[in-house]
Amino acid sequence: MSHYETQLKDKVSFSQKTAYGTGTLVLNLLPAALGIFAFFLITGFGMDPLLAGILAGIPRLFDAITDPIMGFITDNTRSKWGRRRPYIVVGAILSGVFFALLWQMDPEASQAYNFWYFLAFSLAFTVGNTMFATPFVGLGYEITSDYNERTRLMAFSQFMGQIAWMVVPWFWVLIANPDLFTTQAEGVRELSLYVAAVCIVLGIIPGLFCKGIDSGNIENTQEISFRTLAQNLMSVIDGIKQAFNNVEFVKLCGATFLIFNGFQLVASFAYFIIVFHMFNGDYGLTGSWPAWFSTVSAIVTAFLVIPIVSWMANKWGKRNAFILSTGISIIGYCLKWYGFNPENPWMLFMPIPLMAFGIGGLFTLMLSMTADVCDQDELRNGMPRKEGTFGAIYWLMVKLGQALALVLGGVVLKVVGFDPGLDTQAVETITYLRIADIAIPAITAALAIWIMWTYDLDEERARDIKKQLIETRGEI
Repeated sequence: MSHYETQLKDKVSFSQKTAYGTGTLVLNLLPAALGIFAFFLITGFGMDPLLAGILAGIPRLFDAITDPIMGFITDNTRSKWGRRRPYIVVGAILSGVFFALLWQMDPEASQAYNFWYFLAFSLAFTVGNTMFATPFVGLGYEITSDYNERTRLMAFSQFMGQIAWMVVPWFWVLIANPDLFTTQAEGVRELSLYVAAVCIVLGIIPGLFCKGIDSGNIENTQEISFRTLAQNLMSVIDGIKQAFNNVEFVKLCGATFLIFNGFQLVASFAYFIIVFHMFNGDYGLTGSWPAWFSTVSAIVTAFLVIPIVSWMANKWGKRNAFILSTGISIIGYCLKWYGFNPENPWMLFMPIPLMAFGIGGLFTLMLSMTADVCDQDELRNGMPRKEGTFGAIYWLMVKLGQALALVLGGVVLKVVGFDPGLDTQAVETITYLRIADIAIPAITAALAIWIMWTYDLDEERARDIKKQLIETRGEI
């Protein structure tokens, strides 16, 4: 149990946590909806699968450029509204508008026209989303400087973020329902408007109501202008180098990349296993079981796993809580062998409470630990504080892991001999697919535990760093 009591000035009020949580909900809702809508890019709008893959990959490469740049910009901004909040408000509006426009394609238009239309608005959406997400993540790191309160803030925000994963799986059911929409394209176009509106309304809330560090307390910020463009770009590169010279931060990125990549790589396998193993290829019998599987996972993560992980972090420290929660998830992955049971579909939900510790524990703890790393970086490299830069690089690792998982997922399906055009799959194919569905996330989780085993930025060290910072530059 922690020997320290959080001071009143470091506690985050319920209203502040709620305001920040609305942004986390948007941060989850946009990629979740984007992932489902991308499927209908092929089936609803008739895009060639190869072109669809290109359209999914190019924005990720663009992210690799825009995220660190936005991190530098928000770290060095000085305004009466703070370093993060103006970008969050503008970014939320742009993200919503461009997300809606992105899906207003005409299925009757030529494939070439839709390709360039989608690519142009994908890049515009990426810019808007980067403008929202990067300063929003940085804001979360600086709302409180207390070691344990950071975990409680991230736990609450991740709880709200899970609402997106409770709702979005049902988009599959809605879009494919002919009683609601005449075509899949119509369903995507209309639902995208609702998603965009929700993201705009909720996305601006943290920008309006959350309090971060006053930019007037941040020293050594650089001028950002066309005149200083070359110098700014060199500073971006220097900031990236400093981040990757931080051993603790590299461990956080490595562990996150492994766990999230392993999880995402097999994410679609559950759907195929439910359809072809549990219901023998009968989509009618399959019904809404896959949607319920995803929704129940999100509910368990929000109401059970995240509170437990937060409690474990306060009792045993963040590193130990991560190792324990990740170990529990490995047991859950192994139980999937018994859970996907054709004789009793309700067994499907049996592994979920243990599996959910993987992703539920990951982001609750890693985001809190990244905030601790930002303190360490300030002690080593001085101001300006680089929450934006660290947040951008951390989430870039998540995005790269997701992109790699999309590619490797297809490779695994090819290797095991899966053919989505067949009504039934060979027994050997389903067996190999089930083995991969268990082994891949279990192995990546075990490797993540190995990486984090020597992570040593514990509470004692974090509080000592905070004490030294206050002695050097006072409270900010």
